[in-house]
Amino acid sequence: MNENPDKSLTILAFFAHPDDETMFLGGTFAFLADRGAKVHFICATRGEGGERGDSPICARDELGLVRDQELVCAVTALGGASLQFSGYLDPEVGPDGELYPFTDNLEKIASELQEQINRLNPQVIITHGPGGEYGHPAHIQAHQAMMLALDTLDSFRPAVYAPSWLSRETGVFTPTPAFLVDITPWKEQKTKAVLCHKSQHGLFLRHGAARAGRPVTVPEIVRCQEALCQIHPAEGNNQQDHFEELLADILSPDS
Repeated sequence: MNENPDKSLTILAFFAHPDDETMFLGGTFAFLADRGAKVHFICATRGEGGERGDSPICARDELGLVRDQELVCAVTALGGASLQFSGYLDPEVGPDGELYPFTDNLEKIASELQEQINRLNPQVIITHGPGGEYGHPAHIQAHQAMMLALDTLDSFRPAVYAPSWLSRETGVFTPTPAFLVDITPWKEQKTKAVLCHKSQHGLFLRHGAARAGRPVTVPEIVRCQEALCQIHPAEGNNQQDHFEELLADILSPDS
């Protein structure tokens, strides 16, 4: 592995809800922070519309504050350099599990993201993919907002990556990953971050039990493989190569 990390690599991670950062790529973020990268997290919402646990750990009107603090805990566990919330309200899940986007003003959040890009000057951005991983409208909207923000940049454009989603039905990562990584040495950090998201444990355990065909614990649902696909190559900076060299240190044998 790289014993002389380059401290200059700056990464902006933008996701729609608390827990997206951890469940998709928590081990990768912990690895990157361990290698000297500064990972700055921005979350579009506080997840006010999500689940509250089995049984509920708080009242509905308290969930935003609870999930705010859960994300603070998770980002700390993953070694994040900073965390900001964009302040958009997460709509409550509708009848039959219907999901919704979080804003009707894409240009506004794109402008806010552009301000953060100009402030942080990241060489790499990690955000949701165009399909929202499993089709979540808020994930799709987060992707669209980020791409709109990047469209207005001139000579410099960060490399953009997104998580590949492991389908529960097929057991295959989609889209096809550019990097399938083994985060085993950072599984403990990822598990600590997952444990931070207590309000979502009921959801995690139901999905985990459905996959396993039996009851599971929270640590059991933490996978040692994560995957990234490339959305757009870098323009005007050479740090994409360094980012990919870092990931090459933890490529899964299945790659």
